[in-house]
Amino acid sequence: MEALSELISRLENQSLKRAAVAQAADREVLLAVKRARELNMASFILTGSKIEVQRIAEEIDFAVESDSEVHFIDCSKEEAAVEAVRAVNRGEAQLVMKGNVDTKTLLKAVLDKQYGLRTGSILSHVALFEIPGQDRLLFLTDSAMNIAPTLEEKVQIVKNAVDVAQKNGWETPRVAPLAAVEVVNPAMPATIDAASLTQMNRRGQIKGCIIDGPLAFDNAISMSAAEQKGVISDVAGKADILMVPTIEVANALYKSFMYFAGGRVAAVISGASAPIVLTSRSDSAESKVYSLALAIHSSSN
Repeated sequence: MEALSELISRLENQSLKRAAVAQAADREVLLAVKRARELNMASFILTGSKIEVQRIAEEIDFAVESDSEVHFIDCSKEEAAVEAVRAVNRGEAQLVMKGNVDTKTLLKAVLDKQYGLRTGSILSHVALFEIPGQDRLLFLTDSAMNIAPTLEEKVQIVKNAVDVAQKNGWETPRVAPLAAVEVVNPAMPATIDAASLTQMNRRGQIKGCIIDGPLAFDNAISMSAAEQKGVISDVAGKADILMVPTIEVANALYKSFMYFAGGRVAAVISGASAPIVLTSRSDSAESKVYSLALAIHSSSN
């Protein structure tokens, strides 16, 4: 896959999945829903004030009332996240999409023991970037959920990312655990964790991917950089998934890809019993549509 638009084109002729939108009364969210309906990507349950959703929909020329694939759960803003998660829990929808609600509120509903979407695994953020000048798409994890993950948590983060990658067409993704250097240094815990993940993969403890690390960023994505440094690896220069040691590293890379490289992004939260589209309120409708497509594919069995 070379472009995020392929996420959408690959949905053609598939049965419609349903997304439950938590607090849909938001212009950019409804623009994304409108575009998704125009492309026949998914059907929707919109939670929140029906009157407010209809008002905004009218402003953007979105005839929600006449669309048989758009349903409402009329409720207060405070109840919207809970109602969206409950809809997925009941099997009425296959994924959750964040609307005009803060992340903390949505995740509280997702993690509720009674009606939430817990699986026993940690939740992690998986972003897929289309970066101008690059010949392939690139996954980045985890830039939103886990601050300083332990080795055990990194194992789950890798598994979450590999699951998303496989469901979106990467049969055996190459995973690069990043560090500042490409050798193990006892003074640098990130290199030890990276080497441990590599060995766990080789011994079959982490399946469905190829892991090799530690790798510095340049060696992970650039074949010429790897060759110049004499790094011989099945992943170096060909990484599909960049797994970072801390949230600060991922946050900086994420924003660098966006603001310096002009990247486009699709993102999903993995690790729950259903994918969660957790884009920022400032993200464009285009980014939300790509993220929705990524989540739809990730919900496939």
